[in-house]
Amino acid sequence: MKITIIDYGAGNLFSVANACRRLGHQPVLSSDEHTIKNSDRVIFPGVGNAVTAMRNIRSRGLHNVIPKLTQPVLGICLGMQLLFEKSDEGETSCLAILDGSVSSFSKDPAANVKIPHMGWNIIDNTESPLLAAIPAPAYMYFVHSYYVPHNSYTIANSYYNGRFSAAVQKDNFYGCQFHPEKSGPAGIQILKNFLEL
Repeated sequence: MKITIIDYGAGNLFSVANACRRLGHQPVLSSDEHTIKNSDRVIFPGVGNAVTAMRNIRSRGLHNVIPKLTQPVLGICLGMQLLFEKSDEGETSCLAILDGSVSSFSKDPAANVKIPHMGWNIIDNTESPLLAAIPAPAYMYFVHSYYVPHNSYTIANSYYNGRFSAAVQKDNFYGCQFHPEKSGPAGIQILKNFLEL
């Protein structure tokens, strides 16, 4: 199986690659259009700033490549957020594969929460094949200051100053706000599920 982890200058590539290797696969890190298009599975990770990430994605021409992919694609953390239309972070236009916007936890001045949301938190479990064999409740590891509100694509929720999307799906595009590669056995099971879709 050919697995490509999209390399667009955002961090967290190597921990995702190492998690895939633990599952017996040898992923490729690449921003090459041909390599990405001809992969069986594509992982779209990301940590950091949405403005910088989208600038890097556009400079590599990947904004024209990623939305047209037909194989299973998994966005992780910032990678999941960039699947949506726009982000409050810098009022950034994103890839618009999924309808909706990414919001900031700090928007509500009355919110009594620490930002970023960092650490272990429970996610709901649904019938999505991405979440198969995940215990309920399942704890996943989060690090983020922006979030996707619950929407029609949500396949799992978590709660931090209210409900937000912990995982989403539209057709062949999947996303996890948490880091499965840092979420212990349950997170590795999610990666395994994705690679076996």
